[in-house]
Parts: sequence; structure tokens; C-alpha cells
Amino acid sequence: MKLNFPTFFPQLLLLVFFAFPAFVQAQQKAPKPSATPPVAGDQTDQSETIFIRRVRLPITVVDKKGQFVPGLTKNDFVILEDKVRQEIETFSDDLGQSLPVFVAVLMDTSPSTAGKLKFEQESAMNFIYTVTRARKDQVLFATFDHEINLRQDFTNKQELLDRAVSAVKQTGTQTALYDAVWQFCDEKLRTAAGRRVMVVITDGEDTFSRADIRDAISIAQRTETTIFAISTKAGFISTVPGVEAGSVKDKKDRDLTTLAEETGGVAFFTGDMLSLERAFNKISKELRAQYLVTYKPINDRYDGNFRKIDVKLAENRKDLKVRTKNGYTAIADSVRP
Repeated sequence: MKLNFPTFFPQLLLLVFFAFPAFVQAQQKAPKPSATPPVAGDQTDQSETIFIRRVRLPITVVDKKGQFVPGLTKNDFVILEDKVRQEIETFSDDLGQSLPVFVAVLMDTSPSTAGKLKFEQESAMNFIYTVTRARKDQVLFATFDHEINLRQDFTNKQELLDRAVSAVKQTGTQTALYDAVWQFCDEKLRTAAGRRVMVVITDGEDTFSRADIRDAISIAQRTETTIFAISTKAGFISTVPGVEAGSVKDKKDRDLTTLAEETGGVAFFTGDMLSLERAFNKISKELRAQYLVTYKPINDRYDGNFRKIDVKLAENRKDLKVRTKNGYTAIADSVRP
């Protein structure tokens, strides 16, 4: 097509004039990490979407001494969803052996952790060495402050993880804890082909996220991610006078506990490396001792409502405690089976 240059040239100038400021603005403004929950059913590629038709529950059973209870069978469990009994479709008692564990380790690098950065780094590496199995489990390492940074994607090479953890030198200006939980559950863990676990090493305070605690819990439940929280509020006891290790004292402690417990995990409050190692050993043993149950909900409508899950033992064993996530939001979502 032949253009009439004298006529076309002024139009071209106008196009450049109006487009250039928008281009410059787009270059200058970096978007915040996306943690806003997506609209239910808003899928851009339906051909690759697998809507969840089953609920998968990793279940932990402990006795009064906190020891894990092996040897239970499918008939020992009763699954209730919104008080309606569900039929168990699959049951496994060797979850820790048959499936690899995908662990996202998120480390807080906000201003409140400035004096405890070394403590956090040692905690992260001790967890990786203690809990994960060489050549089988995969670990991702990330940090969060006013920015969320993926330092090392999923790998089973400990030297890469060691290098990534050791490279953290500075802290940021804010704390985007819930954004970080949302982002890595949504972008990384939902497609992990195995057991999905997140370990958050933090003092528990969020000052910057667009997501809130309910958003973080919801995405973890929907992506079948169990969260374990390691509190650094005490650091090493000697460096933080007046802070009692192993205690839950304020709202941020309670929020950290809620974040873990409602996804089937546990929050640990400690102030020294020895007790941290005990916590890591406990997490490691738990991941190898869980039962895995799946069921198809009788109410299979995706109406956006919260479905409460209650897992009981068929025989009323008051000496045993059962732990798993407390429910999920019934949203059509894509997640790897």
C-alpha cells in the first residue's frame, strides 16, 4: 500500500506524541509483586487448566507425648466436610517415601530482622540439611522485605542453596510476608509434582502486603501447601533481652500460629539453634509419617464458599490428636494432582 507522506506524517507525529509519555511511565513504574487473589474461574488458557475435583489431605496423628502414630488404615479415619461425611477414595501411609517433597523456604529480610540475619541464615541452611533428602526432595529459597526475591528456584543441589542463602547481605525497608506466601504458593507450589511444603522464617509481622492473612491461608489451602513457621522474634536469647523463647505473646505470634495451623502445619517459637534443630527434626519426621487421603466432595459446586474440614478417628481415641488443614475455599482452580 502506498502512503501519502505529507498526509501521513502529521498523524505519525501525533501518535508518537501521545504514546511516548505512556511508554516512559511504564518504564519508570515497576509493578509490585502480584498477590491479589484472582477472580474465581478467570483462566486465560482453559486448554491447560485442570480443575480440582478431589481434595487431598496430608494427615498427622500424634499421641499425648507428641509421638507420631503409624499403622492406621483407611477405616480408622472419618472425613467430614461441612459436617457431611465424605467417602475416602484413596489412602496412603507411605507418603514420605513415595512422593518427593517440594519445600519453599522463605526468609524475612525486613528491618526488624537486621540483628538476626545470621541467625536466620543458619536456620534456613540447617532446615535444608535436616529435612530434605539428597537427590529426591527439591528446595526453593526466597527472601521477602519490601520486595520479594527468588534467590534459588527448586533444586536438589545443596551447594546452590548454600550459595543463595549465604549471598543475602542486606535487609529491606518493609515486610511483605503475606504477599510472599501468596506468590510462591500460586506461582511455584501449585505445579509441584509431590508433597508441597512452605517454611517461613520470620518474626511474624507484616507491614507491606496487599494480601492479608486470610488470602495467604486460602491460597495455601487451595494449592495443598502445608506451612511451617519458624519465629525469629527472639533470635539468640542473649541478643534480645526480655523475650521468652517458646512463647506466644502478641498478635503477630498468634497470626503466625494461625497461618501454620489452618494449613496443617505448626509454628515454632524458639531462641537458640539447639531447640531449632529439634523443631527441624520434628518437621522431618512428620513429613515421613503422614497419611495421605483423597476424597471427592459430595458438594462439588464451586460457589466460592469456605468448606470446613474435620478429620476424626473412627474410634473416639482421646489419647490421639489429628491434624490437617481446616478447610478450603470452593473456587475452580488449577493445581497439579
